[in-house]
Order: sequence, then C-alpha cells, then structure tokens
Amino acid sequence: MDTSRLDTGAVAAWLSRNLEGFEGPLAAEKFAGGQSNPTFALTAPSGDYVLRRKPPGVLLKSAHAVDREFRVQKALAGSEVPVARMLQLCEDDSVIGSAFYVMERVRGRGFDDPRLPELDMDQRRAVFDEMNRVLAAIHSVDITAAGLADYGPEGNYFERQIGRWTKQYRASETETVPAMDQLIDWLAANTPEDDGKRTLVHGDYRLDNLLFSEAGTDCVAVLDWELSTIGHPYADLAAVIMQWQMPPGGSGRGLKGVDRTALGIPSDRAFIAAYCQRMGIPGIERFGFYLAFCFFRMAAIIQGVKKRGLDGNASDPERAAKMGTYVPLFAKAGLEATTHG
Repeated sequence: MDTSRLDTGAVAAWLSRNLEGFEGPLAAEKFAGGQSNPTFALTAPSGDYVLRRKPPGVLLKSAHAVDREFRVQKALAGSEVPVARMLQLCEDDSVIGSAFYVMERVRGRGFDDPRLPELDMDQRRAVFDEMNRVLAAIHSVDITAAGLADYGPEGNYFERQIGRWTKQYRASETETVPAMDQLIDWLAANTPEDDGKRTLVHGDYRLDNLLFSEAGTDCVAVLDWELSTIGHPYADLAAVIMQWQMPPGGSGRGLKGVDRTALGIPSDRAFIAAYCQRMGIPGIERFGFYLAFCFFRMAAIIQGVKKRGLDGNASDPERAAKMGTYVPLFAKAGLEATTHG
C-alpha cells in the first residue's frame, strides 16, 4: 500500500460522523521524513488537523501503537507538558486500512539541526533550556492523577526494555552484527537494580520531536509519543546525550565535534546538571549504562526500519535503506559508552 496517499473521502466521511463541527471537503498532504507512523496535514473548511496512522502491512507486535499516542497526549492536556489537542481516535481498520487518530494542528517551528544556525546565541541557550525544562516536566507528571499509572508495567524498566528490544531486534535481524550481540550481552549482565524511579517517559525525546513557537523559544508541542510508557526517566535524558554524540548534519543530527561554547549550546555535563537541579537530585551514577542502553535501543529501532524497507512497508523506503547502514555504528557507539562513568 502506498503510505504517501490517504483516502481523504473515507477520512472525511468518518470525521463527519465522529467529530463535532467538522466540515469537508478534506485535503491531505504527507509530512516529509519520519519512518514510523505516516503523518498527514489535513485541511478542511472547518479547520486544520493532523492525522497519524499505523503503517500498512505486517507489523511487529506492540509497534506503531497510535492508540497509546492518543491516550497519553489526551491525558497531558492542560499540564506543564505542551501537547496538541487530541480530537478523535479510530481503531476500525476498515476505514482506511489501519488505525489512526486526528488532532488539532499546532503551528510552530521545528529544528532538525541542534546547532540551530538560524538562531543567535541567546536564542540557542533559551531553546536548550526549554528543552531541559520540558523533559523535567514530563518526568514530573503525577501519573496517578493523570490516569496513566497503568500506562506501563511495574518492575525494572531497563530489564524489561532490554528484553523487549532484543526480541524486536531478533525479529527484524537481516544479518549478524557482532557489536550488537556484544552490546546485548553487556547490557543484560550490567542492568542496575531497580531504584524505584517510575515516571512517564517519552521514549524518543530529542530536539526535532519538539515544536517551538513561531516567534519565540517556548515549546508549544512535544511530538511523536509512540515509544512513551511508564519507565525510568534516565532513559530519556541519556537519549538526548546519545543524539548529541552523533555527527552534525542531516543524517546524524548531532553535535559531535561542534564548539558548543562558541554557539551557546550546553555541554553534556551542563545539561545533565540543569536537569538534576530541576528534578531535585544530586547527580546520576553509572550514566554510561543509560547511554549504552539508548544506543542499543536506537540500533534495534533502526534495524526494524531497515526490515520494513526491505519488506516494502516503510514510510520512506529509500531513507529506510540508508538508515539501516547505521545499525553497526550505533552498536559500536553503545559499546564505547559502557566505559563512561
């Protein structure tokens, strides 16, 4: 099935029955990029919307859970975590071939390059401080009051995640990657004891999943909640640091080798310290484990993207094939991270 197209007639008919105030006709345009849940900008006389759907075809179990995305963002409405307003969820595959949800379109600007070349130094500092604030806000959500206490299982988050992503990786494995096998073994043998920290986690927290105000540096929406769950907050924090260790530019979207001081971008240490201050904790021990875990999980995710591309189910097959070449690199970076403090 062509994921670049959407049956706008079917969506409009469904919205006419299920969304109060909706008025067609409906036009749709797919957002560029993204490898998971195809996302479309919808335009109608009644307003502008965004639709996210599961991709077609055979999918890994528990992947592409748009119902979870819908639930968590709806639960966060009115909180310190900025999210788009959820409108309707459709779990009837017969409408367009897979489940989808519709939300209000939030106008803002996204930044793909963390060097933020379009901003001045003060604005860069403000954007990264806002990124830090929102991350702390996510981890400070009262999950019981928000109705999210059952959004993830009890128990050791990292043990659970390592098991889950190892299975996902094995299910989508296309060739042997020795570094990945070594990393999986190291993580299994070095998982910390459960320290009782249990918060909402985004699961893919990075600058390009945040939308900022068109004229300022306030975050107006956190996007792409597909990997969110109840888990350990350090996984999100380490994911930010992991991304920054990637090379700069379109593929890595990182800060490796960048003179951050000259640009007004915080060092890893400064960003972690600001987060700890906001969360009221003295520091984080064994941060290398959390960083290695994030490299492992990203390698497993990318392997899934590669497999979907080979199977013809990727949102962007060409990009899926290119991303697949990074699996060994992420695995090796994960092994290097195991030597960090």
